[in-house]
Amino acid sequence: MSDTTDKAAGALPLDDHGPSSGKSELNDPDTPKTAADLEKLFDVPVKVSAILGRARMPVAELLKLDEGAVIELDRKVGEAIDIYVNDRLVARGEVVLVDSKLGVTMTEIIKTDN
Repeated sequence: MSDTTDKAAGALPLDDHGPSSGKSELNDPDTPKTAADLEKLFDVPVKVSAILGRARMPVAELLKLDEGAVIELDRKVGEAIDIYVNDRLVARGEVVLVDSKLGVTMTEIIKTDN
């Protein structure tokens, strides 16, 4: 069996371990990685949510809210916000103001064992 790449089929070259190992250059820890290695993932849609806090209220009370109404949340000012990607907690951060727009700075990455 040869150690060549079938570019038309999008196959990756095999390393010296042969085809049965399932290893490729992308899995080799000594091969430098670049953003181009992730190019196929760039167009994958993800849902990102920044949770400032939560509040519970009856629907009747919700319908009475007017523009400018203040809703008390379960977090204090300056407390970290939760950042979710596809409904999974991935980080905590802070709300920041950048060129008169709100943004989020990640201050802690949440690592899960899943």
